[in-house]
Amino acid sequence: MNPFNFSRSSSSSSSSSDERRSSRAIIDQEIDDFLTNIVHPLAPTLISNVTPTPRNRRAKVTDDNEAGHSRPNRGRVEGHRRLFNDYFADQPVYPARLFRRRFRMQRHVFVRIMDNVIASDEWFTQKRDATGQLGLSPLQKCTAAIRMLAYGVAADSLDEYVRISESTTRIALMKFTKGVIKKFGAEYLRRPTPDDLARLLRFGEDRGFPGMVGSIDCMHWEWKNCPTAWKEQFQGRGGVATLVLEAVADRDLWIWHSFFGIPGSCNDLNVLHRSPVFRDVLEGRAPPVQFTVNGNQYDKGYYLTDCIYPNWATFIQSVTCPHTLKDKLFAQHQEGARKDVERAFGVLQSRFAIVRKPSLAWDEEILNDIMLSCIIMHNMIVEDERDTYAHYADTTVFNTNTSNNGDEFEYYHDRIVDINQYMANRDAIEDQHVHHSLKRDLVANIWQKFGGNSN
Repeated sequence: MNPFNFSRSSSSSSSSSDERRSSRAIIDQEIDDFLTNIVHPLAPTLISNVTPTPRNRRAKVTDDNEAGHSRPNRGRVEGHRRLFNDYFADQPVYPARLFRRRFRMQRHVFVRIMDNVIASDEWFTQKRDATGQLGLSPLQKCTAAIRMLAYGVAADSLDEYVRISESTTRIALMKFTKGVIKKFGAEYLRRPTPDDLARLLRFGEDRGFPGMVGSIDCMHWEWKNCPTAWKEQFQGRGGVATLVLEAVADRDLWIWHSFFGIPGSCNDLNVLHRSPVFRDVLEGRAPPVQFTVNGNQYDKGYYLTDCIYPNWATFIQSVTCPHTLKDKLFAQHQEGARKDVERAFGVLQSRFAIVRKPSLAWDEEILNDIMLSCIIMHNMIVEDERDTYAHYADTTVFNTNTSNNGDEFEYYHDRIVDINQYMANRDAIEDQHVHHSLKRDLVANIWQKFGGNSN
């Protein structure tokens, strides 16, 4: 008798070992097949996907049909040739009418701006890139900047036609605006000369407002990308951050004074107290303005405003609630003439949509350059096209001398030394008695000039 049954146990253990070895062999064979058929063919692809690419590696220029993530060949030479043939050739594809509509100005005005901007900055010179290919032409860079100002489009939307990248478009815009300010700011952001002032006074007298030199008001430009820390400071009544432009415009829509950059939380009256609009008058640098209304003589010009402005001698508002026929007629003419600055704002925004749409720039200095350059080009367009306005008068009849000997008044920039004269000029500007007296005389003058007209 074998109570432990050793022989049967040994037989069972041997059978189990054989089964384990057989299973292990099958598993090993499956692993070998997996490595041979799947892992080895896919190993190069897996390794290339997980290997980091150096940031400073220069991308190769490839053809448009070549696959990959490399920088495309934009065909800049062909783009320049097509742009030139479309608008700037002797016989362009598109006539002058379409050029005026798409570039917001006549071709000779654009060429004048482009030539001066190119001469002011070497960046606009056409060069070759690192691969030896010819880069963007000055025409393409200036066209991209004008298109952004005129249409307010995104920077990458100009690539298909102008063949310019998004980053280069932004650089072109900033350098173009600075070049316009540098070359044309002194001429088209100037103070009125004696001849300009004589013409403005003549226009005002024809409209029943002797001594009027323009109308003044403010416009807000939304700043979409205003820094969060500044948003409450720049937030106005609309609940969005804005920047304020104060301007003075005449009947021809020429903008004679511009003051930009005040936060939108300020109203027109707050902007006025920070504005340099009366700096020349206060410091004795402004040319004298003398006129007679209803038999009374005055020695300071004035602006037409809305009712938020104070009752100063240099501001004339409308009559809020006119009751008499004289007041109603005066309010009608005052509000009609005051719309000059409103029309100037509307034309400025329609010509350059970038100042109508919310601004996407982060830097306040960039916004200032954009606004000033748009005003300069707006004045250049007005100068070029003002003779086409209806009922436009010949400016040669306004050429007058400011003194008997023919010497013209000259501005000077010396620091004021007589503080007593400065305070006297300030009191004269803010004199409310002169304001009410002038307003009564203007009401009488309007009634005398236009009261007999049934229309």
